[in-house]
Amino acid sequence: MVKALQDAGVVVTGAGGGIGAALARRFAGAGARVVVNDLDAGKAEAVAEEIGGIAVPGDASTVVGAARDALGGVVDVYCANAGVGSGGSEAAGEDVWALAWDVNVMAHVRAAQELVPGWLERGSGRFVSTVSAAGLLTMIGAAPYSVTKHGAYAFAEWLELTYRHRGIKVHAICPQGVRTDMLTASGSAGDLVLQPTAIEPDDVADALFKGMAEDRFLILPHPEVAGYYQGRAADPDRWLGTMNHIQQKWEATR
Repeated sequence: MVKALQDAGVVVTGAGGGIGAALARRFAGAGARVVVNDLDAGKAEAVAEEIGGIAVPGDASTVVGAARDALGGVVDVYCANAGVGSGGSEAAGEDVWALAWDVNVMAHVRAAQELVPGWLERGSGRFVSTVSAAGLLTMIGAAPYSVTKHGAYAFAEWLELTYRHRGIKVHAICPQGVRTDMLTASGSAGDLVLQPTAIEPDDVADALFKGMAEDRFLILPHPEVAGYYQGRAADPDRWLGTMNHIQQKWEATR
């Protein structure tokens, strides 16, 4: 896999820190030419300088064209990593729901609209979606995040089943807690559910590279998530009951 990435054109959105920065470093270490995208231009430039990459700051929804130009016309790997951890219930404002949909789902769709035609023409391309275990399960106290991460997972899954025979490879990364600013911002719900088993961003990058080498769609940096996902499918009522007990425990601490 590392050999295959030598000189590959790679784009990582939301790469100014956290998981995105770890992915950018790992791809650069494998010899790829990496575009570092982030809304925060200073952070994007700092990571790009560190890894010998190219900073292309701005909105992840519209970065493909500029990133492709920066890479000389070809994107081999696109990491749709930028995301927002919108908390709240069904009562969250329309603006909160709209932002979550736009960043967590539609930015992935827009990137694919730009990339897939060219990938199909040449018979190769790789789309990496940073989803979350919340996209397979859910997250208490975060309806917009949970719902839109389900959408991100569904879109990645659709891409994989639709185009795998035509050379496009798709990976959905679904970690639980990762020690990033987003985890810190998740507050007491994150402290209860995610902090006890939180891992480092580099661990997520390790899991992705292992999954790419094994040609796996679903990447689980927390392996125990597979068991939770199986339990949810096998007995939804029992799983929901367990999650409701966690919800009640969280409510008792607020």
